[in-house]
Amino acid sequence: MLISRFRCDNSAETLSRLLFMKDGEEDRFAFDLSCEQFDEALSLANSHHVVMRCMETLRRSASACGNTEQSEWASAALEYERIRVNRAISFLEEIRLALACEGCEVIVIKSLDHWPDLGSDLDLYTDAAPADVIAILGKAFKAHLAARSWGDRLAHKWNFMIPGLPELVEFHMGRLGQTGELVNFANHLVGRARPSRIGDCFFQVPSAEDRLLIGTLQRMYRHFYIRLCDIADTVQLLEADFVNFTDLRDTAEECGIWDGVATFLTIAVEYTEQFGKSRVSLPSEVRSAARFGADQITFARGFLRVPILPHSLRLYASEWTALIAQGQLRSTARLSLLPWLATAAALGEKFTGSDKGIW
Repeated sequence: MLISRFRCDNSAETLSRLLFMKDGEEDRFAFDLSCEQFDEALSLANSHHVVMRCMETLRRSASACGNTEQSEWASAALEYERIRVNRAISFLEEIRLALACEGCEVIVIKSLDHWPDLGSDLDLYTDAAPADVIAILGKAFKAHLAARSWGDRLAHKWNFMIPGLPELVEFHMGRLGQTGELVNFANHLVGRARPSRIGDCFFQVPSAEDRLLIGTLQRMYRHFYIRLCDIADTVQLLEADFVNFTDLRDTAEECGIWDGVATFLTIAVEYTEQFGKSRVSLPSEVRSAARFGADQITFARGFLRVPILPHSLRLYASEWTALIAQGQLRSTARLSLLPWLATAAALGEKFTGSDKGIW
């Protein structure tokens, strides 16, 4: 059997090849990683929430080519991450049950999109009153509120620290969007949710269309960088043919972010094509609405970066214009605060090395 070898000095390329190679080709490739390169790749995999997927592919590849040492490294990383994920899922189920017993509907957003991986915190959405959620979590888990940044307050979200759980639990309550501008979308989120089973645990998660909308809001309108898990999760949804593009477009246009969604989908598909993943055929309406593609994305400071000028600024302006055209004046007013918030965060990071307390 002919085995192709990748001598990967770039951790991002290593992970991308592990994550996006064609199905069934794991035993045809060997990755020549030194111990130092493996540690760098594992650290980056943690940042991108792809440890389970990448290390499993690496383990199979190493086993196929007889690299016992590398196989053992990958197996150890998998076991450590599996313990973390299982503990977090157990807590997530207990949190859901505690709130359900008090009549609070909860859906898990973002965190379970990466399965079998899991994010660095646990994200949930509820229509319940913040005071009720704070009281329930305090009574059931002795949870404490983490400090809230200006951005947290605008987005209407709270972070909880629960004893015994390393991950923060982040609750979005009644609003979504980078400044909490999307109220109508948030109000429909629970009604459009679907059940999801993880092991023996059951959760409500957003519909495929709402998953893409939430992902777009987070990546293209808030953080301005994309993780490998975001690309992998998106392409997996598209390959499974779970997405109703008519519904996606209608909802995205109501939120004023259709061009951002189309751009995000185009970037995800084009990026995976570079590493051999089977091509996903996007509808022409998506391609035509996209403002730019993967050729405009660069890898910097550990992530795939979206250019803020001019691309992100144009997406922001498009959302602002759409909301004001719909007469959503309160939402537009909240969104108008974003440039000031982003500027304050940038200045804070420049002078103190951190945007903590702002973003």
